[in-house]
Amino acid sequence: MLLLGMCALSMAPTCGKRRPPLPPIERVPQRTEALSGVQRGNQIILIWPAPVRNASEGSVQSIRRVDVYRVAEKPTAPLPMTEDQFADRATLIGSVPYDEIKKGAPTLTYIDQLDMGGEPARLRYAIRYVNSAGQRAAFSNFFLTEPAAKISEPPTILKTGNEYSETANTIFWQAPTKNIDGSTPVNLLGYNVYRLNAEKPETVPKPLNREPVTATRYADKTFKFGEKYVYFVRAISLGTEARPVESLDSTPIELSQLDLYPPSAPSLAPPGIGPGRLALFWTANPEPDVVGYFLYRTTDPNLPKDKWTKLTPTLYTKTTFTDHNVETGKTYYYYVVAIDSANNPGPPSNVVSETVP
Repeated sequence: MLLLGMCALSMAPTCGKRRPPLPPIERVPQRTEALSGVQRGNQIILIWPAPVRNASEGSVQSIRRVDVYRVAEKPTAPLPMTEDQFADRATLIGSVPYDEIKKGAPTLTYIDQLDMGGEPARLRYAIRYVNSAGQRAAFSNFFLTEPAAKISEPPTILKTGNEYSETANTIFWQAPTKNIDGSTPVNLLGYNVYRLNAEKPETVPKPLNREPVTATRYADKTFKFGEKYVYFVRAISLGTEARPVESLDSTPIELSQLDLYPPSAPSLAPPGIGPGRLALFWTANPEPDVVGYFLYRTTDPNLPKDKWTKLTPTLYTKTTFTDHNVETGKTYYYYVVAIDSANNPGPPSNVVSETVP
């Protein structure tokens, strides 16, 4: 009995030993339910979330491409369609390659270039992922659209005549003269204006305008000095089901301007008198980029202004100043200059003076 007990004790640690945890099983999304799209000119742009891959490139689970399928049907055809029916009728129109997938962008896109000269049709799209072993996942959800043929051609931005000012970059363009199918009059509701930072061209732009622009010019009042921008314009047409459809992009134009605009002259009030001091007051400048002021003084009003004494050797951010370094019986003269964030000095303010009692 003792021997058996000892054997049991000696075996217990071995029999009950825990093994190291197994690595997690690789799981890759096999389909998406979020395929969507939009018409732009004669293009259908398909959009869907990029697959979140946790498989290495060498794994069989690694998604190597995304195949794009399309079925063209009459607009009056029944809407329901099974995946088997779609598979029987669909045409493989293209793929998103692995180079695009591995960039890690949050969404993937595919552009289907259409020939708008045929009969009206309803287009049904679906995608599916393909792994490194060539295995195809299930189809995504269907995206259905009825492309409109009478969509405006893009406008043409004018390369000359664009304006720079302190408050805006203004661009001008020519209105389109026909639709993409060659028909007239132009199906035109207005325009959307876009702006990209020239150093970050991959940024997805949104229209600068809240409502369609009906003129052939636009003043961008949200620009920043020193930034390089690329502007382009899209015409807006009325599509199927009364939905707005944008044209392709216009010709782009790059605009950039430095801040060479000095602030205006401040308005300096007559000095306030106190025992052994003079108090100065002026109105704040209306320009939003004014960062401070320099205050100047002299006892000789005939002295050139660039020879006056600077009372504020560093940039002064207030609009009041008390001069304590004065002598009784002397008359002092003052002016103030505004400085903006580009270090542009404005013109001198009006000169004020007062005699210390």
